[in-house]
Amino acid sequence: MSYKESINKIHTFEQAKNVSENWKSKGEKVVFTNGCFDLVHVGHVDYLEKARKLGDRLIVGLNTDNSVKRLKGDSRPVNNEMFRARILASMQFIDAVIFFDQDTPQELITEVLPNILVKGDDYKISEIVGAKEVIANGGKVQTIAFVEGYSSTKLIEKIKAL
Repeated sequence: MSYKESINKIHTFEQAKNVSENWKSKGEKVVFTNGCFDLVHVGHVDYLEKARKLGDRLIVGLNTDNSVKRLKGDSRPVNNEMFRARILASMQFIDAVIFFDQDTPQELITEVLPNILVKGDDYKISEIVGAKEVIANGGKVQTIAFVEGYSSTKLIEKIKAL
């Protein structure tokens, strides 16, 4: 994949609906997940690969820098939003990365209305933001197990201890 191709996979919130509708109009099953993905590690890769296997296209909602700061504190993110988006977009199994500035992806999920909404298994389906809307639209909500022992927070703590 070339540089330009990965850049072309990064979209604004305003482009989200068109990206999703285009794929769904072709009969493709759209999967959506979201996160900060500040320091990408093997746990993220495993999770995202498993999410992509659930459908034909994978959209990743990515918290903007402002959103990450509100959720995780002033020392985060370690990497800026464009850096994080480029890393995600370069992964062959991710079809689109879409920024959202809110604390939750509720509005983005409502725009995208994926066929399958995915979160980690640390959530109950009843707690997943956007689940009601996806189910009401005929979609499914699924959880995926994390790889034990990996998190950006643990990685930051390990680096600080060095």
